[in-house]
Amino acid sequence: MQTNPISRQKILLLEDDETLSEIIQEFLEELGYEVVCVYDGFEAVDTAYDEAFDLYLLDIKVPLQNGFDVLKQLRHEGKENPAIFISSLSSIDDLSKAFDSGCDDFLRKPFELKELEIRIKSLMKRQFFHKSNDKITITKNIYFNPQLNRLYEDDKEVPLARKESKILKILLTHPGEIISNEQFFSAAWEYDDETKEESLRTHIKNLRKILGKETIVNIRGQGYYLAQH
Repeated sequence: MQTNPISRQKILLLEDDETLSEIIQEFLEELGYEVVCVYDGFEAVDTAYDEAFDLYLLDIKVPLQNGFDVLKQLRHEGKENPAIFISSLSSIDDLSKAFDSGCDDFLRKPFELKELEIRIKSLMKRQFFHKSNDKITITKNIYFNPQLNRLYEDDKEVPLARKESKILKILLTHPGEIISNEQFFSAAWEYDDETKEESLRTHIKNLRKILGKETIVNIRGQGYYLAQH
């Protein structure tokens, strides 16, 4: 029985474990999604070119072409659909490679199917921000280009440090969600960088100067979220 039908939003699932692929497919189709399964990197790229998708769900360690390179190729060709990596890889270096290749989220195996559902819905909705072509509108005159990781005000680029661009992208792609310090460190810091809360606060402070003091909210002991306007 379907729950909460979703107008057949379409997901490309790259997973070479056929049993796991079938489990995920059946679960998501019960939720109302249409799921197309592929089992190697070349097939994933070809299918993404041939069909339109709302979201990419990609394993990393797959035959012929790994998930990192698959997503890099799709991003290079202008495919900017939300993407989630699902992988047993767990190092900070792997996480950094994942976000550098253009993903929006990373889910470590093994995972609960309910968590996968939550993460997919979060990316699909983008309920607090309107995305048009290559930009996510934040305020009337400020928008972020997720493909270039650049912020613009009145169509002029606002210089941001690399970590600040990544921090802002995480907040924008998880609207209304509290992002922990550890999540920021995993996604925006290189594996050999020293992770300090003071450094994170400095980057957040710099973003607030541009976006407005109340835009990024701190929940003591939990993390930060981007406020709805």
